Amino acid sequence: MATKSLNKNLRNASKAKKDEFYTQIVDIEKELKHYKEQFRGKVVYCNCDDPYESNFFKYFASNFNALGLKKLITTSYSGSPIVGGQLPLFQVAGSKGKQPLKIEIKEVPDTDKDGAINLDDVKYLLKHDKNTATPLKGSGDFRSDECIELLKQANIVVTNPPFSLFREYLAQLMEYKKKFLILGDQNNITKKDIFKFIKENRVWLGYDNGGTKWFQVPDDYDIATESRKKIVSGVKYFSMGRILWFTNLETTKRHENIVLYKKYVPEEFPKYDNYNAINIDKVSEIPMNYNGVMGVPITFVDKFNPKQFELLGIMNTGEKNIGIRYKETPHGRPLVNGVEKYLRILIRAIKLKK
Repeated sequence: MATKSLNKNLRNASKAKKDEFYTQIVDIEKELKHYKEQFRGKVVYCNCDDPYESNFFKYFASNFNALGLKKLITTSYSGSPIVGGQLPLFQVAGSKGKQPLKIEIKEVPDTDKDGAINLDDVKYLLKHDKNTATPLKGSGDFRSDECIELLKQANIVVTNPPFSLFREYLAQLMEYKKKFLILGDQNNITKKDIFKFIKENRVWLGYDNGGTKWFQVPDDYDIATESRKKIVSGVKYFSMGRILWFTNLETTKRHENIVLYKKYVPEEFPKYDNYNAINIDKVSEIPMNYNGVMGVPITFVDKFNPKQFELLGIMNTGEKNIGIRYKETPHGRPLVNGVEKYLRILIRAIKLKK
């Protein structure tokens, strides 16, 4: 039994390490600038955020007054390989190494009397007010009863959750009807439950979803692909493909129409061998005068306006996906002249009433 328990702990520790991706402050600032008014008077909860390292905590704490927050709550997880192990952003009164913490901030006074609230004021608060930080009874896992009770207090959740638990994490936010802004892999869009939320207009994408995002990782994190790693000033960073902001906070972007310029020509838009829809290889090439079903790349969701198009489904491999499967093909991937395409999202233009 002891050996089984040890092996389980080692597996959990390994999994936790692979989920340790620390978001850079520049990426947080670039996205959060679009939502500032929606945070006024709200309780913000960052429930996957070690105060020793989290730039989400750093952002909200140093902008506490500017955003007009009512309260900021952050919790850390004892399974994190770096809790108390690397140089902290802050010294926290009452903290004991790797012990998971809950930090609650209700105000950030101008302690240095320089007329502005900044990170120095936050550092002073955490260092001298032992009531700000209290130890958690459990591990700090977002699924624990203790953390769920804190979640119930929150109006908005903002964090970078464990990527391996993204579906479970989002399901919890939806269950408790929370507003949120979280990071996740683009391929989450293809998961049956998450696609359903997007289709029902309950989840959509944020603003900054282009380019490459680099995440800080522990020093011993193994990165096999050279192009996906870099070291800057002794700090290791990892890029893991297209990472998107998932949210249900209001955005102006999702109400903007995609500008369409191409006209439908049958020769340019072949139909699938296994479904009555035309294939579109680029979102920019969606024809403006076609009213039938179209298969578009997954990147379409980043430009999706529910008043311009309706989402119908996904053509993809796997029974657990929402993919459409056919007797004449072994899977749900789209085929054009016998050639398999990458997964496609099926859409149809919404006809405007005259």
